[in-house]
Parts: sequence; C-alpha cells; structure tokens
Amino acid sequence: MTKNKGISNTVLDLIGNTPLIKLNKITKNISGQFYAKYEGFNPGHSMKDRIALHIIEQAEKQGILKKGSSIIETTSGNTGFSLALVSIIKGYNCILAVSSKASPGKINMLKAMGAKVYVCPAHVDADDPRSYYEVAKRLHAETANSVYINQYFNQLNVEAHYNSTGPEIWEQTNGEITHLIAASGTGGTISGVAKFLKEKNPTIKILGVDAYGSILKKFHETGELDTKEIYPYRIEGLGKNLIPSATDFDLIDYFEKVTDEAAAHKARELALSEGLFTGYTSGAVMQATMQYAEKNMFNENSKVVLILPDHGSRYMEKIYSDDWMSEQGFFDSQKQAQNEIEFIK
Repeated sequence: MTKNKGISNTVLDLIGNTPLIKLNKITKNISGQFYAKYEGFNPGHSMKDRIALHIIEQAEKQGILKKGSSIIETTSGNTGFSLALVSIIKGYNCILAVSSKASPGKINMLKAMGAKVYVCPAHVDADDPRSYYEVAKRLHAETANSVYINQYFNQLNVEAHYNSTGPEIWEQTNGEITHLIAASGTGGTISGVAKFLKEKNPTIKILGVDAYGSILKKFHETGELDTKEIYPYRIEGLGKNLIPSATDFDLIDYFEKVTDEAAAHKARELALSEGLFTGYTSGAVMQATMQYAEKNMFNENSKVVLILPDHGSRYMEKIYSDDWMSEQGFFDSQKQAQNEIEFIK
C-alpha cells in the first residue's frame, strides 16, 4: 500500500518539528530578534513528548519493554501525559507518581489518558518516602515487568533533545542563533539542545532559567548544594531540590531566577500580546528573557531562541484563573484581573 503523505499513522508521527515563531510585541523594547520554539504544538502539548517516545523506543530496542509491561515515572504532569500517550499507542500500562503542585486539571488529564496516578506531597525532601521520587522507586520495586523512566537521571532524556530539538532550532535559524534561553528542571532539554548547538558554534550562549526556592543557579555558580536555597514555590516543571545528572552544568553559561508572580504575569502577557497560549514555565522563560535584557545580554545583532515548553490549557485552574491569581496575591493596582465576564439577562 502506498503511504499517503497527508496521513499520519498515529499521533506519535506528529512529535517534534514544532514551529519557530517570531516574537514581535512583547520584545519590542529590547535589542535583538526573539523567536519562540513553541513545544505546545506537539500532540501531547509539551516538549516531553520527545523524551517519552525516545526513551520508550530505546527500551523496546533493548528488549526491556515487553507485552504487558508497566511504565513508571515521576512527573509534575507533562512527562506523565506524554508517557501515557505513548503507552496508549504502544500498549503499555502507565503508572505515575505526581507532585501535588500539579493542578487538578492536569491530574484529570492523566487519568483520562488511562494512567494510574499517585499524588505525592510537593514540599518534602527528595529522600522522604512520600516524595514523588521515592514513591516512583517503590512502585517500580513492587511492580513486576516494569520500567522506571527516571528522567532526572536518564541520559536518554538529554539524547532526545540532542537528536531532535537542537537540530530543528539550528536549521530553523539557518545557524544564525546567538542565544538559547530554556528552563531547567530535569535539565534534559537545555543540556541536549546546548550540546548540539555548541558543537555547531561554541560562541552560542546558553541561558538557563531557575526558580526562587530551587538550588540550580547557586549550584551552577559555586558547585555547592545549598539546602538553605530550598523553599516552596508555585512554578511547575522548573527548578529542583536535588541535582539531576541529566543536567550538564558545564554547557550552561548563566542562570537567572524568576519569581512565581512575575512568571505568571508574563505567561498572560504572552497570550495577550503574541496570541501564544503557553504554560507557567513558558512565562518564566519569557520573564527571564526580560531580566537578561536588563543585564545587557543582547544587542541588535542577537538572534535569541526561547524554548516555550508547553500549552496553557494545563494551567486553567492556576495562572489563567483570576481567582487563583488573587489567592496568591498576584494582583495589585498595576496588574488587575483579565476582562470581566458579563452575563446578559
């Protein structure tokens, strides 16, 4: 049968090759040209589709995954959704240990995709038996014929982005990229893309994004894991209270920390200025871009790519909820709620 180039065999064929979109309004007052690598265009609505497919296919090639196998992972939501998506198509069970920072909507989406979900408290030490890291390890030990993805310490996480995201960005910018700005959670995205880009051009600057309450920035600068840096914060999928081996700190030139409040407002501003409906971490990346600009990191010749990791539909109960924003104290006299809804009677 001749393959129809207009038809995809499954949604997995649609992973990757996401668009690069020029930012026009939100960056109009800073030097340089800025482009958004919008990962919300993946079928699972986040960049985590890339690692889910790559890691599972590598496990299949090695004979680790067999019929009836269970895939187990630690996730703040997006990786879990991507793993559940791939599991549906390939016929595996999916079991997820999820941080309680994940919104109810994210958890409902995971359940809708057939995943078994364990919700774990977010604000406990990484080695606490209740943490989602330790729960995932326990579930793996208790579940026969299971594979623990372990994205924080899995070099295939890095490899997925080295093989796909990095080459896409290089080709889409015709090799003219001067700066990459990306959030760091597991570190797989920023490390994989950085490795590819710096092999092509070592002068490209890799600019990381971290959260207040996370240890990554200080560890990058000092090599010290300072537990005094750790405290609760709201942004999902950004920063860490441990050091993931998937993060290659030597490839990252700088880190910038952003606040929960600023990141939330920048995500909303992206929607209202560029029509890009993105997630909380994307707002953090945009906010960090502005902070880097204030430090004169860019000039008129800069060509800057921002990786925007996921879609805003995952955050309807959080940053796109006026009630939630108010509860967090994120509205003040300069930053009011979105337009009010009028009911016609």
